[in-house]
Amino acid sequence: MPELPEVETTLRGIAPHLQQQTVSDVVIRNASLRWPIPKNLPQLLRNHTVRNLRRRAKYLLISFDHGTLILHLGMSGSLRILPHHTLPEKHDHFDLILANGKLMRLRDPRRFGAVLWHAGDVNAHPLLAQLGPEPLNAEFDADYLYQATRNRSAAIKLVIMDNHLMVGVGNIYANEALFRAAIRPQLPAHKLSKARCALLVQTIKEVLHEAITKGGSSLRDFIHSDGSSGFFQQHYFVYGRTGEPCKHCGAPIKQIKQGQRSSFYCAQCQQ
Repeated sequence: MPELPEVETTLRGIAPHLQQQTVSDVVIRNASLRWPIPKNLPQLLRNHTVRNLRRRAKYLLISFDHGTLILHLGMSGSLRILPHHTLPEKHDHFDLILANGKLMRLRDPRRFGAVLWHAGDVNAHPLLAQLGPEPLNAEFDADYLYQATRNRSAAIKLVIMDNHLMVGVGNIYANEALFRAAIRPQLPAHKLSKARCALLVQTIKEVLHEAITKGGSSLRDFIHSDGSSGFFQQHYFVYGRTGEPCKHCGAPIKQIKQGQRSSFYCAQCQQ
């Protein structure tokens, strides 16, 4: 599933093509995504201009004067910028056609993505209203993480993946950040000292920034808006490296299950 760096990479890829462009039409080929695509989107968006694009957690928000288009890539979705005459393929479910001769196309083989419309304050939408702070913003700091974990006995890896605490740290980057901070994923969150919280905040920000710089991780279905792939997966220290030697100490990387997800760590380096 695309995580924050992949969604941010997608945003940066599509924004220059959509910003201040007018929508000439909307094509819905299959409305049956995670939630049905609103049938009246063509009427809502035709002849309106894209004013702004931003990311909130793993949601892409395309703002118009009268509301916001909310997009989620789900497990297998990708957005492509293409010439408007490009013929659709089997899993191409939604097109935003622009007056400049281009289109933005959603391809989603598993159909767990979303295309929704919200006419009011998009931050009040039920999908966004209860989300925690962005990990790359200044408000996510050592003080915040320390206070947020004081009453949490759950494993720290599960806690930093909780969108109510902070958004966008999925399984891949949680594993990598914990390794860099030398924190074992099973450690109860409330046992983290203030100093270790500060280090974990630092490594979360570092890992996410590096992944964005490298175009994200191309696992399974994820591709960029131009069809290219990210290559952060070439720099994993622990994720998916079960049994391979730790790049720091040489001990074999271990794998366990936490919250129905695989966790990877070095028992020598992480305590």
